[in-house]
Amino acid sequence: TSLAAPPPPGVLSPDGKVLYAPSFEGPHWTVINATNGDVITKLEPKSGAHNTIYAPDGSRVYMAGLKSPLLSIADPKTNTIVGTVGPFANPIRPFTVNGSNTLVFVNVNSLLGFEVGDVKTGKKLYRVEVQGFKSGAVKRHGCPSHGIALTPDEKELWVADGVNNRIHIFDATVMPPQQGMNIQVRDLPGWITFSIDGKTVWSSS
Repeated sequence: TSLAAPPPPGVLSPDGKVLYAPSFEGPHWTVINATNGDVITKLEPKSGAHNTIYAPDGSRVYMAGLKSPLLSIADPKTNTIVGTVGPFANPIRPFTVNGSNTLVFVNVNSLLGFEVGDVKTGKKLYRVEVQGFKSGAVKRHGCPSHGIALTPDEKELWVADGVNNRIHIFDATVMPPQQGMNIQVRDLPGWITFSIDGKTVWSSS
């Protein structure tokens, strides 16, 4: 037997007042009043609701589904979908957004690496494949790269490699980001998380 995967978590607004909760690969996200649990509305891009990021400045909510190559963008002032980024090459898995809300960096199915999108224009800008390492099947998550994060100073982009049990570090001060060193980890890396001060990074494995 195998354990069922936990549902993807919702994201809380920076002021702690609103929660955007995906419907575990269903058609919608539920927008919830975090102070009393009341449902404010539902947003339905029909993308297979999964990963969600609230912009640090509270101005946008980014919503990625496992069934769509488009990243949906919501305006939390109106709780409506106001745009998309993509299409990317495949459905979007983990992703991250820079602090100025201008660029998104997305893992997608079948890619050892990531793609870059322009939030302002909605267009995909770059496809970046990890060089010097072979892609292939993985034990978990179903895609070669499942985990991506910017350092708090946004100078580096760290990307998971579940095929080779490594994390690849890219220079994010140039576009497209340029591959640099890599770190070998004990097991397949999944999520990558930085401490706020940027001195520590955790990778689930």
